[in-house]
Amino acid sequence: MPGYMRGKDFLLQGGKNPLAVSKERKKEIVAIYQDWLGNSQAVFLAEYIGLTVKDIDVLRDKVREVGGEFHIIKNTLGKLAFQEAGYEFPQEYFLGSTAAGFAFEDAPAMAKAMADFSKSVGFLKFKGGYLGANILSVEEIKALAELPPLPVVQAQLLSTLLAPASQLVRTLVEPARQVAAVFQAYADTESAPAES
Repeated sequence: MPGYMRGKDFLLQGGKNPLAVSKERKKEIVAIYQDWLGNSQAVFLAEYIGLTVKDIDVLRDKVREVGGEFHIIKNTLGKLAFQEAGYEFPQEYFLGSTAAGFAFEDAPAMAKAMADFSKSVGFLKFKGGYLGANILSVEEIKALAELPPLPVVQAQLLSTLLAPASQLVRTLVEPARQVAAVFQAYADTESAPAES
């Protein structure tokens, strides 16, 4: 290809690094990260060394199914976004390769999607995360992943809340039913023909 130079030769010839990110673009990226942080119920940070592009695409699809986003993030910009959003973080969260899963709808489902993917592929390793602004350890993320999905929890909570109400209704209705049964029995005996 004419005019195309690779690697160091390109930079030595005075060309600009095509992978360099402008200050304006960095600000945009930090703003996007902050927006995602502000809209997330939880954020899970992970190391992704060994994942292929296909693996990452599969994981992104699984994460989107549960109402989240999964992105590889640049450590310096990630740190800046987390700091500006008011998050405290251990330094090891932003060492090496870093990817973030943002749970916009269901934190346990997001943790489960990432944990299940990690078990099947083996190259995704949790570093830690946040539930709201509270720091989560790797063990806490795995425990969160074991929780049932949000619709199941909602159904369980609803049945727990409705059980006392239905018992109260039965308790209130039972005396009236008993009185009605007594009246019915009395009416049946009155209308029955007398035996001679």
